[in-house]
Amino acid sequence: MGFMKILEYSHQLLAEVIKRGDVVVDGTCGNGHDTLFLSELVGPSGVVYGFDIQEEAIENTKEKLNNASFSNVQLFHDSHAKADTLITEDHALRMKGAIFNLGYLPGSDKSIVTTPDSTLTALQSLLYMLQSGGRIVLVVYHGHEGGTEEKDALLEMVENLDQKHYDVLQYGFINQRNAPPFIIAIEKK
Repeated sequence: MGFMKILEYSHQLLAEVIKRGDVVVDGTCGNGHDTLFLSELVGPSGVVYGFDIQEEAIENTKEKLNNASFSNVQLFHDSHAKADTLITEDHALRMKGAIFNLGYLPGSDKSIVTTPDSTLTALQSLLYMLQSGGRIVLVVYHGHEGGTEEKDALLEMVENLDQKHYDVLQYGFINQRNAPPFIIAIEKK
């Protein structure tokens, strides 16, 4: 059978805790794959908040969602760092999960990347909103300029989360070359 691939495992981690009617966040819409996955999980009674700083990513995501006829997604051409101001209070009370694919938009300008400041700000606000039993999954791509700094800042933050309130998992392949991506998954107790 073999080990699960990174993206496959990131989806499994979320599918285990997200149910119909939940509110979830895609912190980096990219090409829309995670947004569509989350939309299917929460169903028509749930809500997906999607964020991306690149118009191309928002358009790619809209196209993917339109082809699948989903209407439970609110997309923001804005930073995930503003999630705390853009997610409504009633939705924040139902926030059960989030996913981030850190790095750059595949097939796009590789100089536009996620940054430690915006990622840590978003993570802090989503951890506050996250309901008990909920999970935040970060797929950390760090083989680009600035990636090591973001990875190091993120690891420092999550390693210091209070174990009484959070469980933190790291999953990745350590014998692959070229800075392979890995998962950080946080579950709120």
